[in-house]
Amino acid sequence: MNFKKITAIVLIMTCMSCEDYLEILPEGQENTENYFNSKSDYEDALVGVYDLLSTTYLNNILGEIASDNSLCGGDSPTDVLDWQQIDDMTHTADNGALRNIFQWMYAGISRANYIVEFQDRIDFEGKDQILAENLFLRSYYYFELVKFFGDVPLYVDGRISIEESQSIDRAPKAQVYARLETDLLSAINNLPWQQGQSGRATKGAALALLGKIYLYQDKFDEAAIALDQVINSGQYQLVQDFGIIFLNSNENNSESVFEVQYFGGEGGSFDCFQCVEGNVAVGFMGPKFSGGDYGPFTKGFAFNPPTEELYNSYSADDIRRDVSILNMDAFVLERPNVTFSLGNTLDYTGFYNKKYIPYAEANQNDQNLTHSNNYRAIRYSDVLLMAAEAFNRGGLDDVKARDYVNLVRDRAGLDDIQTSGNNLTQDIFSERRLELAGEGHRFFDQVRTGQTNSIPNFTPKNVLFPLPRIEIELAGNNWPQNTGY
Repeated sequence: MNFKKITAIVLIMTCMSCEDYLEILPEGQENTENYFNSKSDYEDALVGVYDLLSTTYLNNILGEIASDNSLCGGDSPTDVLDWQQIDDMTHTADNGALRNIFQWMYAGISRANYIVEFQDRIDFEGKDQILAENLFLRSYYYFELVKFFGDVPLYVDGRISIEESQSIDRAPKAQVYARLETDLLSAINNLPWQQGQSGRATKGAALALLGKIYLYQDKFDEAAIALDQVINSGQYQLVQDFGIIFLNSNENNSESVFEVQYFGGEGGSFDCFQCVEGNVAVGFMGPKFSGGDYGPFTKGFAFNPPTEELYNSYSADDIRRDVSILNMDAFVLERPNVTFSLGNTLDYTGFYNKKYIPYAEANQNDQNLTHSNNYRAIRYSDVLLMAAEAFNRGGLDDVKARDYVNLVRDRAGLDDIQTSGNNLTQDIFSERRLELAGEGHRFFDQVRTGQTNSIPNFTPKNVLFPLPRIEIELAGNNWPQNTGY
């Protein structure tokens, strides 16, 4: 089964909004109502659910731009205006990037629900694992929606027709979380610790996602239990050399709990970002090189430049700084023949996201759309820091919390911390920022922990993004908008 190409079926979203339903057209004369007749049918449909993970590049880049970690950048102050507005906290319900996230996450959910609707049609060996992977993926997409929008429509039993969408309300996020907890607990029982193919959901990935969902609700006891199962499983370990974690040659390594697979060998188009098989964010974030020897990197569009404040937050002996952030002044000092454009001079900081910098490779068509850098969605260090937070903030065990933080700090070349209580809490928050900078988690960490004072122009309404206006209208104007929008 190939997660990046669907050969037996063609997946078509008939309308890209909350009321989407999935029409699957096999190569023969079969239709959506009589498709699932073999194990391979279910496997191919599951490929379609995985495929929408590629669109989460946008979630990840906005998770940085909206935070205090980075600015929008780009070529000018009006380049990709939707992103610029989110950087400035001036976005409205008509923001196109937010509508894309809403559409694409529900597209993934719709594909998952198609399998759920016909899950009992036939029995075969391995079916429970396929259904468990499907529940994990649906939970992953729903979690992204709750992070961005809070209360969202909850569809769990199958496809939703246009008519049915007019009567379904937004579900309170507590209700959505409760459903995700139920689904993930079910999935965990039928997922293996290891998969034969990279990128497929595992027991560890499901436990980590469950622990994260608990943490977002301040359910610290439950989060600690779930995350400790991942840690105590012995399945994962920190890559000792932080400098190689994000290399394309070191994907799906021992630290990868869940990783979104990207493929640079198939072309893409600016007309259909959800059709692209490469990591779109990578090309957008690269420096605007114009000449000289800047290998092994290649040029990009200069979006998402890290701030000087973030760069300076690292101590000089923290090896993560120069792995996470490319200092252009230092780079050019070593290579005087390199030339580049500043792009949007208002946002130029002199820094770039080195974790997801574009590399010169045998990619196809537009190099900014087809890079093969995998997205490390859940890393083991993230699990350690989430567990540390749960044990500390839940008042469960500060000693264990410190031990987990110090594992991450030791790898970064830093001394152990000895704090406890609220001081340890602040150390954990700081460590998450430094360890996970550039990976799309920062804004949501700031919102859930109330650490938003450092986000420029942030106001109380910005704890959530607005539901896309057109989606509210398509649902019969039955959904209330988020406060302030």
